[in-house]
Amino acid sequence: MAIVGSGTIASAIIDREDLVFFASGVPNSQEKKESEYQREADLLMQQDMSKHIVYFSTLSVFFTESRYTRHKLSMEELVKRHFKHYTIMRLGNTSWAGNEIHLVNFLKKKIKNKESFEIRDVYRYILSKEEFQHWLGLIPEFNCEMNVTGIRMKVADIVDNIKKGLI
Repeated sequence: MAIVGSGTIASAIIDREDLVFFASGVPNSQEKKESEYQREADLLMQQDMSKHIVYFSTLSVFFTESRYTRHKLSMEELVKRHFKHYTIMRLGNTSWAGNEIHLVNFLKKKIKNKESFEIRDVYRYILSKEEFQHWLGLIPEFNCEMNVTGIRMKVADIVDNIKKGLI
């Protein structure tokens, strides 16, 4: 039916006649400009509310308190309140193309350029394009929330996998 957006998520969507994919969010979780958050909210509210919308959120709403995660929770509430049919899909970090602020691309660039960076002792979820597309095919007709994690990995293991060419 429609794909709203043109970034990392939108580029991997296999369109479906019965859904509107809203993949036009705030791309930088460190964003400071309020206008970027407002842009997403305004664009969401311009969509046909009688259609089944798929809104892409983030798994970090469960473990991070930030301007970005508060915004994502607010957007989820807008979807639930205003759209008759919806799927909220919370995603981990994508492993495919995207901008260099995304974790995997940030790490790839640092490794390629032999630049130093801090490896924190934390877990992150890495989602492959294939797994993402698999879950897109499982979106039901009823309203739901889907947490699409991918693989849970320590950042050090993500770095090792990038160096081995596995990510």
